Amino acid sequence: MRSDEPLSSILLTVAVALGAFQIGHSFSVSGVVAVVVAGLIVGSIGLSSQVSASTRLPLLSFWQSIAFGVNSFIFLLVGIEVDLITLWRTLPAVLLAIVAYQVGRILCVYPLLAILRWFDRPIPWRWQHVLFLGNIKGSLSMGLALSIPTTVTGREQIIAIVFGTVLLSLLGQGVSLPWIVKRLRLSQFSESRQQVEELQAQLITGKAAQDELDSLLKSGILPKAIYEEMRSAYQVRVAGAEKALRELYNRRPDEFDLKSDGHSKLEAIRRRLLLAEKGALNEAIRKQILSEEIVRSAASSSASLSRLQKIDEQLLTLEDD
Repeated sequence: MRSDEPLSSILLTVAVALGAFQIGHSFSVSGVVAVVVAGLIVGSIGLSSQVSASTRLPLLSFWQSIAFGVNSFIFLLVGIEVDLITLWRTLPAVLLAIVAYQVGRILCVYPLLAILRWFDRPIPWRWQHVLFLGNIKGSLSMGLALSIPTTVTGREQIIAIVFGTVLLSLLGQGVSLPWIVKRLRLSQFSESRQQVEELQAQLITGKAAQDELDSLLKSGILPKAIYEEMRSAYQVRVAGAEKALRELYNRRPDEFDLKSDGHSKLEAIRRRLLLAEKGALNEAIRKQILSEEIVRSAASSSASLSRLQKIDEQLLTLEDD
């Protein structure tokens, strides 16, 4: 049965997370790992078949907000608990731990990807280097360290070592990764993309200036004669940019690539339009222009989904892509 109650689904997933943590402790295993496994099961099986699109969107938004808050809280908690003197004393162990997990990363990335080429498309060497160097540690490692019982001997040293490795990972790999990606020439822009973004910048600035001129005219600050002269100059710039963009978009796909950084700009535009449609419907319901029963339910017996549900389904399709 599909669930159409966002609050019920949110409470259910919270209960699953808390229950998995307690069950993990009762079996003397890591509660954090148990929650991760439960999340993988719910995300891959439960959300795909048992939850409607209208419920998945607020559910995913809720957990994204919770993840941000928990990450911030864990970093703050570790910063409060870690003693700087203890951290300095454990610096050799921190460096050893970094070397150990980097060696483990090498053994995981390169051999497994070499085997993968026999079953699927081979991954270029430059991307393999990014997968290795992108081994940045974060809140999950610190959460595992903080979950160690206080009765365990050396708990403070373990937390200090984990915090040190995470800190050096963020400062070292996290800061240097953009530079490495640039050096590997993975972030170079094509000539078509440079042309498009220059024209888009020209179009955006011209439109913004025209909007500001309209506002100045309505407020009485700008005389109409000066307004018309300045607006016509911006209109020439906008028309030229629109014409050039139209010519670029009409080219063959192999000459003009609409995708950048793995995400389509057209998909971003579609998402924005869908959100505008959804916002307009919700605003019409709030102002009692449209009936909530009609908008949120199937309009007729032949309609399998309501208008809002169709928009949510399209938004989820864009998210999955």
